[in-house]
Amino acid sequence: MSTKPTTTDLEWTELDQRAVDTARVLAMDSVQKVGNGHPGTAMSLAPAAYVLFQKLMRHDPNDANWTGRDRFVLSPGHTSLTLYIQLYMAGYGLELDDLKAFRTWGSLTPGHPEHGHTTGVETTTGPLGQGIANAVGMAMAARYERGLFDPEAAAGASPFDHTIWAIVSDGDLEEGVSAEASSLAGHQKLGNLVALYDDNHISIEGDTETAFSEDVLKRYEAYGWHVQRIEQSANGDFDVQALHAALKAAQDETGRPSLIAARTIIAWPAPNAQNTEASHGSALGEEEIAATKRVLGFDPEQHFQVDEDVFAHVRKAAERGREAHAAWDKQFQEWRNANAERAATFDRIAAGELPEGWEKSVPVFEAGKAVATRAASGKVLQALGGVIPELWGGSADLAGSNNTTIDKTSSFLPAGNPLPEADPYGRTVHFGIREHAMGSTMNGIALHGNTRVYGGTFLVFSDYMRPAVRLAALMKLPVTYVWTHDSIGLGEDGPTHQPVEHMAALRAIPGLNMVRPADANETAIAWREILRRNDAPHGLALTRQGVPTYECNEDAARGGYVLFEAEGGAPQVVLIGTGSEVQLAVEAREQLQAAGIPTRVVSMPSIEWFEEQDQGYRDSVLPPSVKARVAVEAGIALTWYRYVGEAGRIVSLEHFGASADAKVLFREFGLTADAVTAAARESLAAATR
Repeated sequence: MSTKPTTTDLEWTELDQRAVDTARVLAMDSVQKVGNGHPGTAMSLAPAAYVLFQKLMRHDPNDANWTGRDRFVLSPGHTSLTLYIQLYMAGYGLELDDLKAFRTWGSLTPGHPEHGHTTGVETTTGPLGQGIANAVGMAMAARYERGLFDPEAAAGASPFDHTIWAIVSDGDLEEGVSAEASSLAGHQKLGNLVALYDDNHISIEGDTETAFSEDVLKRYEAYGWHVQRIEQSANGDFDVQALHAALKAAQDETGRPSLIAARTIIAWPAPNAQNTEASHGSALGEEEIAATKRVLGFDPEQHFQVDEDVFAHVRKAAERGREAHAAWDKQFQEWRNANAERAATFDRIAAGELPEGWEKSVPVFEAGKAVATRAASGKVLQALGGVIPELWGGSADLAGSNNTTIDKTSSFLPAGNPLPEADPYGRTVHFGIREHAMGSTMNGIALHGNTRVYGGTFLVFSDYMRPAVRLAALMKLPVTYVWTHDSIGLGEDGPTHQPVEHMAALRAIPGLNMVRPADANETAIAWREILRRNDAPHGLALTRQGVPTYECNEDAARGGYVLFEAEGGAPQVVLIGTGSEVQLAVEAREQLQAAGIPTRVVSMPSIEWFEEQDQGYRDSVLPPSVKARVAVEAGIALTWYRYVGEAGRIVSLEHFGASADAKVLFREFGLTADAVTAAARESLAAATR
């Protein structure tokens, strides 16, 4: 087979075209074998994915985590074969047997790409819109990383300069999160982000005219993106020369993010299935596959056909990757030689370590003084900012309420922004009123690596973030949510802003650690513990109102601990509190102790951390022999039944709040020390029956 290029613009040989058609065949066969999946888009996108992985992207299949690599995000995760086939071809460790095991138990090729499961997959995608928002976060992180390590380098001259590539679909661009994230990307002028829009006009319900008719390029132009459109070739397939030229032009546009719209035909070139909604999510059938193979010049009797010359050709990607990596290593070493201090910081951060002695910067708060935990969190953040340069973040336009400004003199904003604190490498991020995109971009920032990110809003607005939070938990990403105004204690703003069910709902997400500190010192300890952990997302639920400060107790990092021990004998009743309601348990203890009832108070800022402790420790905090127990929290009781047992009682809030002063609301809704005391007496009576 000839390897002579057909044009001098892009080296595109007959072997390249055969490799693209092989990808189409593999997509059809993989879905047909398992009986379900999404073949059509993988077929039509095969040329685009191939051009990226074989012709344009800087990546090394021998080292999927290479710092200098470009990133690739497949936002429409349902077309996972688009990615898996390129990973197989380039040599990332997937083989034909993995494609044959597509969507089956234990395989490396699940239905949607899963980060951490399959080598070369940069993010878990599936819920539409999340991937493009992740890509925006990666582009933000790449800029911040450059600012940490090589801010003076000329554009394109730093070893930390790289491109974030994404493929997006109609479905991605219909989901609201993509609009939020794309608006943010345009505002931030993320010139290192390139998105290819697969404009195939097909959704599950048929032609996209059913629901989607805006001019997407004009919308993105209004966001501040560089936009292009490429048309099909004469036969209906991608014009690979035009595709390559557009991608290169987008990569060269460093002042704006880029969107390239490509009109494609889903399931091309299947004679009957192309341009149909059926080909989106169903196997084509043996007859149609055979007909398509004939069109492409493949043997219809063969399955998973990969010619030897094609295989040898595509696996050269690993060799090119080694060469690119070696060239980067040389550039990186030159940077190291010229930047010894920054290189040491890079090594520390890359190893997942924090600066030596960083814990000493965490403040200890004086006992007795009333401090809102949101205010304490802000003081901790400002203290940490001075010693942990990789820590950055902000809020969804609520910095003054969330206390999330790590450095008021330094805002992460692009060159040309008129604000005096604007700095392309700034510490404080202004996510805008975009909670959903904030969560998703934070995931992208964490996935990119080499920084630690946090983002804040009111706890009630975690509802807007939940899809991204769930994915952060699924991917075990070290992102931190600063969720303030954590109960009816926020007062006069009323029930629309007062979270009631949110703590229980968030605690229901596997892998998400929720922390609701009782006071300023628990807040400080919580931040310290969160930063020590890099394998899970954490949510901090913080008060608007002041709460009493107790003596610092390091056991708060264990999730639950004895705050006040029973006096006058072994505890007869245990009161469990969390957040601002711990003070109610403390007051109730004083009443019970005065009545001669030895009472223990347990503060439980994080049930997830508490459940990590061994059984001996948990039993030492909550003795199985003490059946009389009361839990108190200004939210629904769902969390606490497992801890109080059959004789226990829960003082909770099982309805929405109201607009009034916090003290009035707690009194009127029965969240008082007297109520906790009464519940304790009921529990004591039940335990002795």
